[in-house]
Amino acid sequence: LETGAGFPFAINNSTGWIVVASELDREAVDFYSFGVEAQDQGNPPMASSASVSVTILDVNDNSPEFTQREYGARLNEDAAVGTSVLTVSAVDRDANSVITYQISSGNTRNRFSITSQSGGGLISLALPLDYKLERQYLLTIAASDGTRQDTAQVVVNVTDANTHRPVFQSSHYTVNVNEDRPVGTTVVVISATDEDTGENARITYLMEDSIPQFRIAAETGAVTTQMELDYEDQVSYTLAITARDNGIPQKSDTTYLEILVSDVNDNAPQFLRDSYQGSVYEDVPAFTSVLQVSATDRDSGLNGRVFYTFQGGDDGDGDFIIESTSGIVRTLRRLDRENVPLYSLRAFAVDKGVPTKRTPVEIQVTVLDVNDNPPVFERDEFDIFVEENSPIGLVVARITATDPDEGTNAQIMYQIVEGNIPEVFQLDIFSGELTALADLDYESKAEYVMVVQATSAPLVSRATVHVRLRDANDNSPQLKNFEILFNNYITNRSGSFPGGPGLSPTRGGQAEQVSHHHHRPHPAVASAVTDAPLMSPSPPDGVHSATAQCTLRVTVITDEMLSNSITLRLADMSQERFLSPLLSRFLEGVAAVLATPRHRVVLFNIQTDTDVGTARILNVSLSVLLPSSAHGARFFSSEELQERLYLNRSLLAAISAQRVLPFDDNICLREPCENYMRCVSVLQFDSSAPFLASDTILFRPIHPVTGLRCRCPPGFTGDYCETEIDLCYSSPCGSNGRCRSREGGYTCECHEDFTGEN
Repeated sequence: LETGAGFPFAINNSTGWIVVASELDREAVDFYSFGVEAQDQGNPPMASSASVSVTILDVNDNSPEFTQREYGARLNEDAAVGTSVLTVSAVDRDANSVITYQISSGNTRNRFSITSQSGGGLISLALPLDYKLERQYLLTIAASDGTRQDTAQVVVNVTDANTHRPVFQSSHYTVNVNEDRPVGTTVVVISATDEDTGENARITYLMEDSIPQFRIAAETGAVTTQMELDYEDQVSYTLAITARDNGIPQKSDTTYLEILVSDVNDNAPQFLRDSYQGSVYEDVPAFTSVLQVSATDRDSGLNGRVFYTFQGGDDGDGDFIIESTSGIVRTLRRLDRENVPLYSLRAFAVDKGVPTKRTPVEIQVTVLDVNDNPPVFERDEFDIFVEENSPIGLVVARITATDPDEGTNAQIMYQIVEGNIPEVFQLDIFSGELTALADLDYESKAEYVMVVQATSAPLVSRATVHVRLRDANDNSPQLKNFEILFNNYITNRSGSFPGGPGLSPTRGGQAEQVSHHHHRPHPAVASAVTDAPLMSPSPPDGVHSATAQCTLRVTVITDEMLSNSITLRLADMSQERFLSPLLSRFLEGVAAVLATPRHRVVLFNIQTDTDVGTARILNVSLSVLLPSSAHGARFFSSEELQERLYLNRSLLAAISAQRVLPFDDNICLREPCENYMRCVSVLQFDSSAPFLASDTILFRPIHPVTGLRCRCPPGFTGDYCETEIDLCYSSPCGSNGRCRSREGGYTCECHEDFTGEN
């Protein structure tokens, strides 16, 4: 026997029996083929061989074995009876083994059955399932070959039947979302309900159409933004959303979600133009429309409602307003191009959102000129000096005016409208050059007064032109006889009037030295008023000469004269006019009223009254020496002068041809004195004044000031009249009377048989 190690057969060498040497296992080797050799004992031995085939016959020594220990299946509760659940399979290594399957346990209420089919066990639904009663079955399946068996576990999960579809609460949803919400904002969570359970109730959400601005979470139904929204681009979106369960077969429901984009104030107003230009005439009335600005706002509602304002901008210093709703720019008051020819305004378009947004715009308004300004001369009066005997045709001046208007409105034409008759001058209509048309003679006419007119039709302006001729030395000097009245205050005698040769003013030429003699003044009036010496000045002008006689009168003014003087007020009189024959007539009138010689009337001041406004009143101060036949005081007292001259004003006016006004208010009217002291108005020396001149008189005045003195009443003395005097001390009543003192005086009581004042 040719065998190898582990060969399960052996052969008896003597008998030739083949026996089993070790355990056989058909499932391992079911067929053996080997050779057998027979050999004799001869020599040489002879042998022969044969082939032996051994087939191992099967015995039931193997149990069936399931291919897997556990099985699982899911079955809807609405599965029909007979529905195959699953097939279990067991394997038996024995040959020709027939395996049968049965449910050994777990088949509650016999809901399942198993049949052997094609070597496997087909588990089928024997009776209807009820998910509400059993949701899981744990079946034990036995596989048997008749003798031996094996078991396996089958888990059958009963699933709820997908009998309900997902249901949205509404077929249409509407939500609002602000356009400024960031990307990723959850707009709304859409949910549907499914009365099933498990997978049948697990809902998946999806959008039917692809809208790039939104997406939906499949598990939660949350709709979120995935792009920025813009109300101005699209105001609403409609999404078809489907809720689908995970049952078999799947069921679904669809709803529509309308997303309304809410406007926020994210757009500022925009003007239709970058800037605006307009024009208006300067003479238009207030509230005239100039132009209209317009702006739009892409927002909606109050966010897009625009109004206009100058607030925070520039309204031309209040010259313009803007209507808030229409945007019409109007003038607020009359304009003046000459002051402001161009306005640069700044307006704002403002929406009514919260917070508000505003946009500025520049507005230029050109003020158009109208002829509303007359020409304006540089001065109201022009003084032009021209040499006499200038040649005819000489341009003596150029008189021009300016017009703040522009263009044709500023064209000016000139003409002489008054004062050029006969026609001595000509004014160029365009240039304003003033030309002499005739010989100019200073001695014939020293000054020409003309009114010139500048016209910018229909407006005119006028100015007065004084053409003053400068005298040329083409005529001999003319000098009249004249007198010098020199008043000299006594305390200022030295140096107040020259004692030797001096300069005497002359008229019509240069000053000439003259000789004179000083006559000693009268001892009472201290004045040289009679037989004054004569001077004969002869003033040359370098070419011509003239001769005249001069009388010099010097009067020394004393404090006594000032204390006994008055000031008369002459109406409608000037200094130059008074220094004429009117002076002599005035002195004669005063002398006649007072019945005294004229040379005793001393006039020492002539002064224009500056406290009466535009009235021409001349103050004349004088004192009068008493006639030589009078006794007592040397001068008329100021009270007596005032009374007599005032009461005889009509006589004085008739003689002097001058109107005397009432005396000015006396300073004593204010009652400045106390303790019954009597106030007396007096003149005091103030200063010497410069000469006053007329054609025939040079007058040198003494300027006094008005003062007062307080005199004690009778019976009192002292600085303040505080000491009473016994007036009876001097026995004023004589020997036939008795003096009795009383306040302010005394009384005489006469003895029997006597009478009289004292």
